[in-house]
Formats: sequence, structure tokens, C-alpha cells
Amino acid sequence: MHACGHDGHTSMLLGAAWALSRDKSFSGTVHFIFQPAEENFGGGKLMIEDGLLERFPCDQVFALHNWPGIPTGTFTTRAGPIAASIDVVTVTVKGKGGHGAQPELTIDPVVVGSSIVMALQTLVSRNISPHQPAVVTVGAFLAGSASNIIPDTAVLEISMRAMNPKVREEIRERVEQIATFQAKSYGADISFDWHVGYPATINDRRAVEAAKSMIVQRFGEDAFVDLDLPLMGSEDFSFLLEKVPGAYVLIGNGDSAGLHTTTYDFNDDILERGTMYFYYLAKDRLA
Repeated sequence: MHACGHDGHTSMLLGAAWALSRDKSFSGTVHFIFQPAEENFGGGKLMIEDGLLERFPCDQVFALHNWPGIPTGTFTTRAGPIAASIDVVTVTVKGKGGHGAQPELTIDPVVVGSSIVMALQTLVSRNISPHQPAVVTVGAFLAGSASNIIPDTAVLEISMRAMNPKVREEIRERVEQIATFQAKSYGADISFDWHVGYPATINDRRAVEAAKSMIVQRFGEDAFVDLDLPLMGSEDFSFLLEKVPGAYVLIGNGDSAGLHTTTYDFNDDILERGTMYFYYLAKDRLA
């Protein structure tokens, strides 16, 4: 379930636009970016390709996302990497199907796929420095239709996450190498279908300091806590941060179920504070 509270985020940004439009003392230009298709299609990337920043140039750009487990209305962020890159690949193993009673006449793609899954478990632990956060997950393994039939193909859906661009590239290369040679060792063929990848979300230090200073000044010392470790989730706001310095900030959703779970619920109590965050941020940055 893609439950992230984007209806709440949209409401916050609309509220800030409304508040600024009614503030006769405000002077400046603010672009409110309503970014579609955050998951799967990379809406941030598509907007940039469509000329977003040429039509609406920005000196800085800021985003806000709710986060379960952080006290309601508390803000947090960090300079540098705050969210991981994400790459997804569909791996199709092409074997030779047959009767389950005669495996010697087949090339079993289920066995090949299983070997690939197990080999990938050592990719991070034996190829990537322990000082570099990275995750490889096989989220789907699709093969077969009955217990006594060896299928022709097996399909694996694999996701990869990293904080460092060089590590990201190394993981992509190693996934292909490992899967290819595992398949060859069984006499199977293999193909790769790479999907849209997102870079790591990297915050500009000065933008983070500006957001933190505003939060403490407007909402009090207790309203901000430093985020010690980056998140291994991914965010296509990263595409905007590649082009314009800025900051991705989290606001606490309180003691709620986690994002993407079937019981997640956006906390309406943070709507006003999220709205005022954008409002004050725009006023202070353009003062």
C-alpha cells in the first residue's frame, strides 16, 4: 500500500500559498512545486525534463515529508545524504521446462533463480565497505504453476539502495555479474530490464542550517532534533536537489503505523505546523 500522506503534504503547501497570498507585508517570488508520481515514475525527474527550472528558476528548494515515530510536529533533517538512491531491475531467467519427474531433461529456472538470490546475499557484505550504507533486496520471485511442472522461466524483482554514487554504480554492475554467471553455470539464459532509478537525496548544508534556524526561532528549541543517520528509503526530490541547493525535512507524524503499511494514517494535527513551516521559511529566506 502506497500510504505516505501526500494528501496532507499537498494541503500544507496549498495552505502556505494561501497564507502568503494574504500577507500584504510579503515581497518576493515563491514557486510552489506540486510534484506528481513520487513513486515508480520519478515525477521530479519528469518535471525537470519538462522545463520546470527554466520556467520557474529557484535559488533554493525545500520539501517536507511526514515521518511516523517522530513526536508529533517535531522537525528533523541532516546535511549531506538523507535518503538513499534506488534502482530496480527485473531479471528473467530463461531455462528449459519439463516434467517434475525428469529434471535431468530440463534447465530448472527455479533452481537458477534461487542460486541468484542466495549469491546476492553476499554482495553488500563482501563487496561494499561496511562504512557505506547499502541494501540489496529481492522483493519478488515469480515462477511455476504446479508442483510437478518445471517452468521455462523465473522472474526476480530486485531493488538496490546506496548513499554514495560510486557504490550505487558498483552494486548495479555486481548484480548483473552475479546473476549472469550464476545463470551460465546452470546453462540458462538471462535478461535484465532496468527501471527508473533515483539518485541519493543530498541536502545542502546552508539550506539545512537555514531551515533549522527558522524552526528554532519560530517554533522553539524543542521543535527541532538532529537526524543522526540517513534513511534507507528513497525520494525523487533528489532530482531537484541535483539541480538546486536545498533541503528535505521531516515532520513527526507521532506514534502512528509506518509508511506504506495498510494501517498508516496521516496525522491531521500536523497540518497547521507544516503549513506554517513553509510560510515562515519563504518569508525568512526572502526577507
